[in-house]
Amino acid sequence: MAQQRCRSVLITGCSRGIGLGLVRGLAAACPAPDCVIATCRYPEKAQELQQLSKQYSNIRLLQLDVVCENSIKKVVKEVEEILGDKGLNCLINNAGINMSASLEEVTAEIMLTIYKTNTVAQLMVTKAFLPLLRKAAQLGTGMGCHRAAIINMSSLSASMQLVQENEMFLQVYPYRIAKTALNMITRCLAADLKAEGILCISLHPGWIQTDMGGDLAPLQIQDAIPGILSLLANLSEKDNGLFLDGHGEMLPW
Repeated sequence: MAQQRCRSVLITGCSRGIGLGLVRGLAAACPAPDCVIATCRYPEKAQELQQLSKQYSNIRLLQLDVVCENSIKKVVKEVEEILGDKGLNCLINNAGINMSASLEEVTAEIMLTIYKTNTVAQLMVTKAFLPLLRKAAQLGTGMGCHRAAIINMSSLSASMQLVQENEMFLQVYPYRIAKTALNMITRCLAADLKAEGILCISLHPGWIQTDMGGDLAPLQIQDAIPGILSLLANLSEKDNGLFLDGHGEMLPW
């Protein structure tokens, strides 16, 4: 990351898609963070992530199931051992799932499954890492990823103001509703943690060709990641609590 360097980053959901792209981009950045902690449910099955961890010495690969309380507690202890008194500079809540469901198809079971993974888990993971984020915040000044920041991966489909802009979004009731709730988490965290110097934003990374984004998406991972990393590197107090796209433009709630 440019400007004031971010020493440590933890990313959830790194076995594929945006998470994997972020790990690759951060590890190869100049200057790069001292430690890029890549987490996913099944590290032993994440072949590309395994290869990256062998290629770059600053990548640490850890197991994390964001909906499992014991898994969260375990990984926090592991990260604390890795980072020590320096704490964690940047937490990127990227892990998430999607299940297509229109108004006619949506069920309570689908809603609760998506909400648990895409909303509740993000808050619980953040709560668990707050002590490490606070440690880092005490060592820095200003606001941003160089000090302490929480990045919640959201979606344009979560915007209530733009609800009628794209009929495609009507096929993903559970996903978009869960991401709208995640945006409220961002607002709450930004307000609660501002005095401690911990920044929090919601980020729509763009419609990207991933397993979740689908083949119709206009962006390739390799094209989207540089802009996202540039945005993260330049976050400051003025961005706290905002809903931004991958170019740093504000999106309507």
